[in-house]
Amino acid sequence: MKKVMIIAGEASADLHAGKLVQNVLNKDSTIEFFGIGGNDMRTAGVETLVDSSELAVVGLIEVLAHRKVIFGALHQMEDILRNDPPDLLVLIDYPEFNLRLAKTAKQHNIKVLYYIGPQVWAWRQKRVEIIRQRVDIMAVVFPFEETFYKEHNVPVEFVGHPLTDELVPVDNIDLLKNDFGLQSHKKVVGLFPGSRRSEIKRLLPIIMESACQLSQRRDDIQFILPVASTLDLDDIKAKIAPHNLELTIIKGQSHEVIQVCDAIITVSGTVTLEIALFGIPQVVINKVAWLTYHIVKPMLKIPYIALCNIVAGKQVVPELIQNDATPVKIIHEIERYLDEPAHWTKTKEELLTIRKKLGSGGGIGRIADLLLQTLKQ
Repeated sequence: MKKVMIIAGEASADLHAGKLVQNVLNKDSTIEFFGIGGNDMRTAGVETLVDSSELAVVGLIEVLAHRKVIFGALHQMEDILRNDPPDLLVLIDYPEFNLRLAKTAKQHNIKVLYYIGPQVWAWRQKRVEIIRQRVDIMAVVFPFEETFYKEHNVPVEFVGHPLTDELVPVDNIDLLKNDFGLQSHKKVVGLFPGSRRSEIKRLLPIIMESACQLSQRRDDIQFILPVASTLDLDDIKAKIAPHNLELTIIKGQSHEVIQVCDAIITVSGTVTLEIALFGIPQVVINKVAWLTYHIVKPMLKIPYIALCNIVAGKQVVPELIQNDATPVKIIHEIERYLDEPAHWTKTKEELLTIRKKLGSGGGIGRIADLLLQTLKQ
């Protein structure tokens, strides 16, 4: 029996990993998967030794605050690589953690497949040298990544973005709104505070204050907030309660929630791409610790932080970063979408063109085949 260690440190990676494992096991049910992940990986049959919700933090300062848990998980996985090595290590996103794990794997002659790798094309490009030393093959999800890695002599295969297969349009939006308890005559503003506890701490208060002020300004809108699988529903409700906002809260189902929205306030990350692929206009916000921002900013090689803007190659949706992430500015951008039909339509059309740049679908099948091929070599 072949053993595969698979590491997915965040909610979106857990979703992709779950789909990947399901696809692989459909082709070869004898493979044993274990590692770090969440509900989607467990459902697919992965033995999760560490829950990914414990590791999902963003920012240098935030990582330091959680270093005991993160390094505990890292050392646990490294011990397994040394003492009971798998036949293959599969890494998904979560670069700082995963590149350290890849180093240990290579020291013990364990093959490494990296899926949805570090955004070295965006910042800290010198990491590509580390990747060349530690990773046997990169499986990338954006076409420009394949070009980048080939230029730096790193084995690479473009498999296409998994979201092109995972995002399924619902048949009846009105029926879905009714299922969520939304009123048909009011516009819907989505609140997407992220899947990491650190994001909730930093950004949920800003999002909620923006929604409260919007609610006071107008009576033609309603709000909906999906709670990620990595977060505790009761904890989120407790954080929201003091704001005294009439709000529909949904556990999971983020893709369905996106589709009932007319506009969305969202944190940065993969979610911006998910929203874009459904063509929903959005306002992207981000705010990290002061020191984190001033350390990272000089390293950035691209002008945008939202994945949808990065893939589009231009600013399709507004990005409000650090001191710009204020209720006043967020409300201004949301009301432009709600009150200017031409602006809303143009944004939607530009967002929908992004799908063409992510491949023709079937990405999960291709990465599953690549995993099996790497395992056999």
